[in-house]
Amino acid sequence: MTDYHTTYKGPEGETTQWDDVQVKLGNKAPKDPVWKPDAYEPEAEQRKDAAWVEGKSAEELEEGEDDAAFADDRFMAEYRRKRLEELRQGAARPQFGSLEQIRQSEFVAQVTHAPAGVWVVCHLYKDSVQDCAILNQCLEEVAKTYPSTKFVKIVSTECIPGYPDQNLPTVLLYRDTKCLQTMVGLRHFGGRGTSPELVAISLNRHGDVCGDASDHEAQVRGLIQRLVLQRAEEQQQGGSSGGTAAAGQQRPDEDEDSDFE
Repeated sequence: MTDYHTTYKGPEGETTQWDDVQVKLGNKAPKDPVWKPDAYEPEAEQRKDAAWVEGKSAEELEEGEDDAAFADDRFMAEYRRKRLEELRQGAARPQFGSLEQIRQSEFVAQVTHAPAGVWVVCHLYKDSVQDCAILNQCLEEVAKTYPSTKFVKIVSTECIPGYPDQNLPTVLLYRDTKCLQTMVGLRHFGGRGTSPELVAISLNRHGDVCGDASDHEAQVRGLIQRLVLQRAEEQQQGGSSGGTAAAGQQRPDEDEDSDFE
């Protein structure tokens, strides 16, 4: 007569209490863990709002012209259109980004006949004049920050023979073939205590030379931050040398006739 018996087998990878004891005593090798796939989690659909549009390039916005998000939302479609227009205008706008040295023979082509609508900041300088060196250093930083504006420098007497050193630095502001402003002396930019932010703010008195309204706000914030840091450094130096009282006095190298208020 056949001997029938039943053997219980649990789910794959499951162990009994007896198995666990034997593994703990070293009598049995532990079973290999059973592979289980990760639980399915659907990807969250990215919200296509104004911030999403701002982060896209012109090519990406053009490719997404038929996107349902724009077809179903008139506001987003209009926002996309305006943003794409801004990007195209920015790509078409000349880019400079440095303080370029020019010669007298290049002045008309580089300054007077610069591309239409482009602001040109021309610095007449001499290496022997300290105020010119200060302004050149600031203009180099401003030129990097605002590449849509053209910044050039030229030796004063090469540009205008016999031009007096006492008028240096001199800044000429050109646009569309016309010299719109002449600024003589560093006092127009805050004196010897000037900074790139202060130079940009001073130029913007005569138009959107350095960016638009949003850039103007950033320039003011940057200037305030720089002044706070400078003040903190002065107080720290004054405290370590016992000259705290003198820290609030005007620096001897500052221009008392500064036009910047």
